[in-house]
Amino acid sequence: MMNRITLGLAVLLTCAGLNSAGAQSVGSTYTSTAPKDCRQVGRPSELDGSTTRTCPGKDGLTVLIAEDDLREIVSVGRNRRQAAEEPAAKTWFGPFNSSETTIEWRAVGAKPFAIIQRWHIADNDDPDKKGRPNTRAMLVVTRLPPGPVCHIAYVDAIANPTANELARKAADDVARGFMCGKDEVKIIGTRGRAVDLATMR
Repeated sequence: MMNRITLGLAVLLTCAGLNSAGAQSVGSTYTSTAPKDCRQVGRPSELDGSTTRTCPGKDGLTVLIAEDDLREIVSVGRNRRQAAEEPAAKTWFGPFNSSETTIEWRAVGAKPFAIIQRWHIADNDDPDKKGRPNTRAMLVVTRLPPGPVCHIAYVDAIANPTANELARKAADDVARGFMCGKDEVKIIGTRGRAVDLATMR
């Protein structure tokens, strides 16, 4: 009888161990898009100063950063050409803007499914002492392959004290099922000035 109980416990513990090993948790890692960590594509335009650079991402993905007329786009693909064809590469904010140089990758195991990046959106209605527009911070959540790469959620970084947590939850809950071109970008948490500026048409 004791042998049967011992054997049964061993089987249960083995199964529990297999289930634990098979369940992969969601986590974050980080990469840089700073010019020193990336490769410049061609030369900056002498006409308008526009630039393009590619940066190494996670799991063999490439991050494309293109700036034109003081506005940026950020896209991701297996290579520069693929990244340039994604919906994210065609998504511009109206006001002047720029993205910060740290990208947070949300992944299951080693497979990323979304990125989170902080952007600064120029507020022309709020000039500084030199007449330059102050900026408003916003987090952009972008879904990754398989499937198209596009913005899925915006989180106003000032209006929401827990903006990072809200962005991670949006990435985890929404990104993998989001239909680019069909679903509308979600405004997560309290809508603030940065989101208003980024979504104005």
